[in-house]
Order: sequence, then C-alpha cells, then structure tokens
Amino acid sequence: MQDLCKAYMKEALMGKTLFEKVWDAHVVAQDAGAPAVLYIDTHLIHEVTSPQAFSMLRERGLQVRQPHKTFATMDHSIPTRMANATDVIPLEMWGAEQANQVQTLRKNCADFGVTLWDINGEVQGVVHVVGPEMGITHPGMTIVCGDSHTSTHGAFGALAFGIGTSEVGHVLASQCLLQSKPKTMAVNVSGKLERGVTAKDIILAIIAQIGADGGTGYVLEYRGEAIEALSMAERMTICNMSIEAGARAGMIAPDQTTFDFVEGRPYAPKGEDWTRAVAYWKTLPSDADAVFDREIHLDASQLEPMVTYGTNPGQGTGISGHIPESLENPAQQRALTSALEYMGLQAGQAIDGLPVDVVFIGSCTNGRLEDLRLAAGIVKGKRISSGVLGIVVPGSKDVRNKAEAEGLDQIFISAGFEWRGAGCSMCLAMNEDKAGAGKYVASTSNRNFQGRQGPGSRSLLMSPLMAAAAAVSGRVVDVRQML
Repeated sequence: MQDLCKAYMKEALMGKTLFEKVWDAHVVAQDAGAPAVLYIDTHLIHEVTSPQAFSMLRERGLQVRQPHKTFATMDHSIPTRMANATDVIPLEMWGAEQANQVQTLRKNCADFGVTLWDINGEVQGVVHVVGPEMGITHPGMTIVCGDSHTSTHGAFGALAFGIGTSEVGHVLASQCLLQSKPKTMAVNVSGKLERGVTAKDIILAIIAQIGADGGTGYVLEYRGEAIEALSMAERMTICNMSIEAGARAGMIAPDQTTFDFVEGRPYAPKGEDWTRAVAYWKTLPSDADAVFDREIHLDASQLEPMVTYGTNPGQGTGISGHIPESLENPAQQRALTSALEYMGLQAGQAIDGLPVDVVFIGSCTNGRLEDLRLAAGIVKGKRISSGVLGIVVPGSKDVRNKAEAEGLDQIFISAGFEWRGAGCSMCLAMNEDKAGAGKYVASTSNRNFQGRQGPGSRSLLMSPLMAAAAAVSGRVVDVRQML
C-alpha cells in the first residue's frame, strides 16, 4: 500500500503533456479498466460517412444532442471540374451515387438542424481545410470526424482524431465517445530547414524513420525549434499525416502563431471571451517536467526533399537516395517486395528520375494557399512536360478565390495544368478524378496504398515544390536545382 501511495503522489506531482491536459479536461466518466467517456467539443461530418449515422438516429427516435457543435461539408465524392468560372457541374450531370450522397446530406442536416457548408454556398471545401478557415478549430478542443485525417486539427493544440461510422452516430446522439487513453510520444525536431525542404518532408522523414506503424497506440506531440518556426498551414501538413504513422493523433502546442491564425475568424471567440480563451490556451503546452512514454529525434537541417516509392508512407527516402536493396526485418522485406512489384520499380533504383504521368496538387495535406504559392513559383513561365496530366485542386473555395486574386490560377493554366474547384479530388479517387492503371502520380496527398488514386494507380508522395518540379520535368527531380 505504501508503494502505491508513493506512485500516486509521484504521478500527482508530475507535470502533464499537452495531450494529457486536453484529455483530462474532457473525461466525463472513467471506470477502472474501462474506456473513458470523452466529451467532444466539435464534430465534423461529410457526405460519405454520415448517412448511416443519421439513419441510426431515425431508427431509434433520437435527435442530435448538440446540433450547433456539428458542422457538415461536401468534399469526398463531389466532382471538381467546373461548369464555368464560378459554378460546379450541375447535380443532374453527376454520377448517381455521388448525387444521392449530397442530396442525403442536405436532407439530414435540414432535418436535424446541423450547419451545412453546401457545395453551392460561399463556404465550401475539404472538411479539414474549411474547419480551420472558419475558426471552429481552437486549442484545447476535442474534435472528431468520420475521416482519418482529422488529426490535421491537432496543429492548433486540439486532440483531433478520426472515428468510424457507428461512432459518428454516437457523437451525434450524445456528444460523447468511448475512448481508451493512448500513450504519448514526443517527436523532437531540431534545426532549421534548408531551402527547398518543407513541412511535408519533415513528416515523410518521420514516418520513414519510425515506420507506418511506429506511432500505433500513441498521440504524437511535435516539438522543437523546427516545428515552432512553421506556419499554421505547415503545422497542419505535419499533423495531417500523423495517422500515416499509425498514431491516434498528432498535436502541436499552441503559441502566438496559433492565436494570430484563429483571431477574427467567424467562429473564433470575441472580446472578453477571446482574452479568456487565450489565457487558457497559454496553459496548454506540455510542462517542462512532463514525461512522455517515448521520444524520438530528428534534425531538420539534415533533411532533403522526400519521395515515397512504395505502397505505404513509410516507404520513402530523400531525393538523393535509392530504393533499398533489402531489409533485415522479414515482414518489412515482404512488404517491400510486394510494393515494388505493384509499383513496377526495382530494388536499388534511384529516386531521382522516377517516371511521372500525372501530377496532383491538392488535398487536406497540401491544398492550402501557401502550398499553391510554392508550386506556382516553380511552374511560372514554364510548361508541364508533354504527356503529363497536371491538376491543381484548391482545398476550399476561399483558397481558390484568394489564389485567383493573386493570379495563381493563370500561372497554372498557362503552364498546362487543369485548374479545378475545391474538393478531395484525386486524393482518394472516390469521384471522377482517377489517375489510370499503371500511371505514376506525383502527389501532394497523404496516402500511397494500392489503388488509392484510382485502380492500378501508383502514387509517389512528395511536397508541392517537388510535385511542381516533376510536372515540368516529366520525372522526379531535385527541386533545389530549380530554385
């Protein structure tokens, strides 16, 4: 008993991590040996994973518990080709399944009083781009969505993670969720990024280091001078791909960069509420004496542009590297052999010079205004290589409008790219945007598993800078040579 008391006192006096502070503030009930009942501050839904959840409510005669805390978007399956300069293709010209999903979401939101950012409205786009734009993402929140890349919102110091369809129904009905507490991992990123190396390269390097399952069971907290120097768009890129390392979520402590981004947005606190909110947010960063279950380190100054060559995001290396000849771990070797067979690549092959047929610039990972600026800077005054299909898909209507105001659309169009409306597009090919069997895609998205960008497609994940360079070169090249 005395030992138990000492252990309890030690835990009680120990500092807390960012994750632990947010978790503890949202536990409604916790029975020994059981998952916690966790309160959810904000619930994001879209047209693909929500229909079954609303059907569950109707079957049980339930209402949405707190409809003002649920926000809906249309993004996954919608077409991104535009009928004209401002309008999407009319609904009657959509595929039957996609049209039904959109109509169903409209009815569900109307019936249950949920805010809907409709494809025809002024606010529209990918859920994890629109949410932060509207200011519904705040430090210290719990945020869920029926989409694995909900971890994006962790860039604000929120605990954000994806949930399944049945769990979407649970949150709609109760505003709570049963969750087991994850472990914590500190990802310490020191140094300063060299020119031509981006946040996308940081996260691809982290996943290459720990593997596509290295974060399983953990919430990752990204820390260090390299992380603190990033913009909010860059931080969102990092946290977005936490799930690709198998993590439950990724988080970055809020700071002045965070506060400046949130302030003044439609759903941000105002007046005295803002002052109180910032005072609380400043208490959230991990305490100096907080202990993590695991820590890893990465020197950002040693990074070069990253490219994946396989069928999981951990199968990647720097642009000057080669595909591994062999791996000591038998399971990893089997995965490598299978991946290379699918990708049509060879062990030992150089990354520089890999072929490219399609270039996709967009997604909730890299479809923000900063990303488009980076890519436009590379292709300005150039043409994409003959035979390469290039498409640029802004992450939201707001991103699209601002990009057009800056003339970025004309830079891309003049270079030979297709300029699209906002949506998920070729990120997951749940729509008309598919790369084609056997085609190599230089993609700014987040996943490269078999068929992710269309049946038989072969995805090479990279930064917007690298994707733009691949477009004009017709192959994977070191963008630093073009800067």
